[in-house]
Amino acid sequence: MRSAVKNSWPLTRSTAPSPEGLRPMRAPLSRQIDRRSLFAIAACMIAASASDARAQSGDFDAFLASLRGEARAAGVSDRTFSSAIAGLTFDPGPVRSSGGQGEFSHPFWDYVNGAVSPGRIAAGKAAVSRAAPAFQWIKTNLGVDREVVAGIWGMESNFGAGMGSSDVLRSTASLAFRGVRGDFYRAEFIAALKILDEGHVPRAGLVGSWAGAMGQPQFIPSSFLKYAIDADGDGRKDIWRSTMDALGSAANHLKRDGWETGLPWGFEVIVPDGFDWDYGDRTARHPFNQFSRLGVRRPGGAAMPGQGTAGLFLPTGIRGPAFLVTDNFEVIRQYNTSDSYALAVGHLGDRIFGGPPIQAAWPKGERQLSNAEVAELQRLLLARGHAVGRIDGRIGQGTRKFVQIEQKRLGMVPDGHPSPAVLARLRG
Repeated sequence: MRSAVKNSWPLTRSTAPSPEGLRPMRAPLSRQIDRRSLFAIAACMIAASASDARAQSGDFDAFLASLRGEARAAGVSDRTFSSAIAGLTFDPGPVRSSGGQGEFSHPFWDYVNGAVSPGRIAAGKAAVSRAAPAFQWIKTNLGVDREVVAGIWGMESNFGAGMGSSDVLRSTASLAFRGVRGDFYRAEFIAALKILDEGHVPRAGLVGSWAGAMGQPQFIPSSFLKYAIDADGDGRKDIWRSTMDALGSAANHLKRDGWETGLPWGFEVIVPDGFDWDYGDRTARHPFNQFSRLGVRRPGGAAMPGQGTAGLFLPTGIRGPAFLVTDNFEVIRQYNTSDSYALAVGHLGDRIFGGPPIQAAWPKGERQLSNAEVAELQRLLLARGHAVGRIDGRIGQGTRKFVQIEQKRLGMVPDGHPSPAVLARLRG
């Protein structure tokens, strides 16, 4: 999710050896004049940009100063506020980066396969071995499955190896200044100040992703204030350097969002031909033994849980892998609302602790809808009376549910998968 993008500069003709004694040929006079004009234009642009930057800097300083009252109302001392904003400058990088997340923009299988790679599984096995005391503490005090905590740890920061190096105060302030996501980043900036004021991390250590996600569990500042705990008992909630605090805080996030001890997040299943699709709604919960009576089974003959309920989830339709997911799957989605993220977390954790790979093949030959096509599909669903909500071009639980309703109406297999065929039928 938070990978760096490197520029790649191709070899241009001007960098290749000239055929005449390896000396570059002199450009014609007209091209020299054109270049002088271009240099003049560029100089003007640089000067204008510098002038704009000075004006922007003044506006940014004024914006920061205007937040003092809000910080004070949140309990932040004036001393912390003044020290934190001293020398703080606008950073355009986070504003440019605020375009979208991979878990919503890549094909489901690309995201999951990339997240649950052999290298990450191997790194996870080594990491959980080193962090055995933290996982034991979580089991004893919170009752959250070690697999899902390990999955989140790997997905969020590659087991602490990739926490980001951006100044969280600078990032959140810059995003707030530019009005990204309304008042969201304004509140996150104030929350970051409060973390400093409470003394959990020194100013230089308040670093994270360009979006303000911090530490090994990648909490945004407000999540830190809500979920972070001092699991190692040293008086600080340090999700950057203390693995005990970081993993304990991630587990506390899940526990407070409703994690049910002893209930799996889910697992892969095989759906038989002639399945009764009245039981195919992921949001509806049915006992595991009911799915067994309907012929649903686990690959390899593993037994269904003796108790509990689940819903059927077909992320890429009936032609791809199928899963029974529980309410704990929805708890993972409270950490990140993407279906692909939640599945990757669960599957990565299982693989780290010896679980099998996904057995069914992904339907890679089938074209997936683009974001624009998903947005069109959502508009068509809205026109048919479904409460789609915001048209965002993202395939979520609501979109799948309404697709399933329309598939039933159209006489299609109601697997909830927004395929090109569904879009074509709704257009018609």
